[in-house]
Amino acid sequence: MDDGGAATRRDLTSYVGRIEDEARVRRLLGEARLVTLTGPGGVGKTRLAGRVASSVTRAFPGGVVVAGLAGLRDGTMVTRTLADSLGLHDTAARTALDTVLAHLRDRRALLVLDNCEHLVDDCAELADVLLRHCPDLVVLTTSRCSLGVAGERITPIAPLAVPPEHVRTVQDALGYDAVRLFVDRAAEVLPSFRFAEDDVASVVGLCRQLDGLPLAVELAAARTRVLSPGQIADRMTRSLALLTTGARSLPERHRSLRATIEWSHALCTDVERAVWECCSVFAGPFDLSAAEDVCAVTGLGDFAVLDAVDGLVDQSVLLRVEGPAGARYRMLEALREFGQERLAATGTADVVARRHRDHHARLLERADAEWFGPRREDWFARLSERHADVRAALSWSLRDPGEATVALRMASGVIEYWMARGAASEIREWLDRALAATAEDAPGRATAQARAALCAALHADLDGARHRLKLADAVGDEAAVPYIRHARAFVALLAVEPHALENAAEAVRIFDERGAVRQALHPMFIQAVATAYRGDLPGARHLLAEMLRRCASAMDESYRSMALFGLGTVEIFFGGDLDVGERAMRDALEIDLRGPDVLSAAYRVDGLAWASARREDWLGAARLFGAAATLWDRCGAEPDIAVSLAHRQLLAATRGALGEARFEDAFGEGRRLNPHDILAPPAAAAAEHEEPAGCAVLPPLTRRESEIARLVATGLSNREIAVRLVIAQRTAETHLQHILNKLDLGNRTQVAVWVNEQLVARTGPGSGRR
Repeated sequence: MDDGGAATRRDLTSYVGRIEDEARVRRLLGEARLVTLTGPGGVGKTRLAGRVASSVTRAFPGGVVVAGLAGLRDGTMVTRTLADSLGLHDTAARTALDTVLAHLRDRRALLVLDNCEHLVDDCAELADVLLRHCPDLVVLTTSRCSLGVAGERITPIAPLAVPPEHVRTVQDALGYDAVRLFVDRAAEVLPSFRFAEDDVASVVGLCRQLDGLPLAVELAAARTRVLSPGQIADRMTRSLALLTTGARSLPERHRSLRATIEWSHALCTDVERAVWECCSVFAGPFDLSAAEDVCAVTGLGDFAVLDAVDGLVDQSVLLRVEGPAGARYRMLEALREFGQERLAATGTADVVARRHRDHHARLLERADAEWFGPRREDWFARLSERHADVRAALSWSLRDPGEATVALRMASGVIEYWMARGAASEIREWLDRALAATAEDAPGRATAQARAALCAALHADLDGARHRLKLADAVGDEAAVPYIRHARAFVALLAVEPHALENAAEAVRIFDERGAVRQALHPMFIQAVATAYRGDLPGARHLLAEMLRRCASAMDESYRSMALFGLGTVEIFFGGDLDVGERAMRDALEIDLRGPDVLSAAYRVDGLAWASARREDWLGAARLFGAAATLWDRCGAEPDIAVSLAHRQLLAATRGALGEARFEDAFGEGRRLNPHDILAPPAAAAAEHEEPAGCAVLPPLTRRESEIARLVATGLSNREIAVRLVIAQRTAETHLQHILNKLDLGNRTQVAVWVNEQLVARTGPGSGRR
């Protein structure tokens, strides 16, 4: 669980030394509940925290959670970012904080809040609340300053050790971590580099000038491709002298890093400098097409941007990160801040920020146009990778009333993305902020109010939804009518009020007239369920069959799962054909288990429990309710929308039929059930659990890490592992990063080799891989 891609990300700052620091931080985590690693930018706080977190997973059976905050610009989103890292959905009657507290309250867990300095008040408030309400939680933070929370143990992180001036031999110099880092990095960028006696004085002097700051040392070492260590040292001496005369108010170590960054910037070509500055606008990783689009504001062509990006990667200004859709790039916070300062100094910050916003507005428009169909999962992954930048684009647009209409359009678009993230409250907040910032006659206000009403209804805030629908009606915008009808139908369905059917049918009719096929699907689902409530099962079946036909035509699996769930609900709960309903629920679950949608899978498993209860298979129903409960817990949700009546009635009937003791036993058994086993034939499910070697722990890994390591060895991707184990992909990525750190391995292939070696050692040759 972290900010994504951790398992494949190579840290810019090479990991050298820090053994004593690691031991000290581990000791503090056993003594205190809040530990803050402080130090200047570039000293290695993030990497140290990550290494420590990976090494203490056994001490925290409730999990190790990493929430990266470097890309966050809005303090109100700190808690939501943590909820994302935990894979939690926001739910009815719960704020993001309530959901996080409910998830962590009884867990012995370690929470890492990384890069808190620019949001220190918000982070301090969150940490204080979490520690007061979660007695077994331990929090590790990294920041350039302390949080100022009671009980905080502050641990300053010193730069790497540098040698005294008189050191002159290679062997003696390599005894100091700063020199080892320089040599390691130099060899990476120039494989022919050899650290010779002639270089010792220059490298020692350079490391001393840079105060052993890892980032500064790496940036300097990256220049060995074109400069000798002596030339690098001479140029750095001049840069430091210039900076020292002009920035005496900066602490010495800050001056060292600043001088190194300015020197690196000065050595870049004009085009590389322009690309560095423009790309500093990105809050998170970005791909080449995004860089080309944003940098076009300077008049640079695509090939020029490509060459510059290549050069900046060579110089360690940009770090290449492999993502699901190919290569992406990111910039460390200290370098990003410098680029932002340069943009502000030249008066181009807003021009570049607008270009960045426009790029993401177009991205959302494309996602909206292609969401219904076979590319939905691709778009969900792509937008998830860009989520920090979507937030940054929305935030920037809301700072200027003249730009707020774009934020309104962005927030009103592909609302299914936010729902799939479990972030209905976040998009509702963006909509409300955009509505507050735009004029009463701004285009799209009525549609935005209707979208906000739908989000409010998803959280069972029916009064809030009705209020927004009144505001939407008052605008009198014909374009918004089907959106208003859709939201009104949903409110009526949840409140068991009349006219849900009529409003949903009218929304479907208007959307169909406009050719908005995707927008008509959820109203059609509502229409079908409302039809079943009125006792018209044939009518409900007809609507759901039409919904299935449209999904098949578009090759869309997500809405097909919704339609199958609707059919299952109609047949099971409203007295139809149990066999048809159960088969529909199973088919829907099979679709959901192919992807990362844990919330939908929870509804489907719950629906299968209804079928068992209808058959009076009370033990089977209790187990399935238990399996569903585990899935609800994993995403911090509850079965409180649209089907809460079926859930409550049939859960109560099951409990009453079995009695409390038998129900709890079966329910607990179901909680340990993997949802994939629900779909497997009984013999296959039993075979899955027969082989003891398949579930044995592989020291020093935890049980879950051992399970993931085995799946890596079978060739599964992080996404496929997440689907198989029904966990968030971010969780799978974090576990893999822990595995790599614990075993001191560099990639998935090495993990696979290690796993097979362990299995061969345990079971003998020939049985290394199942």
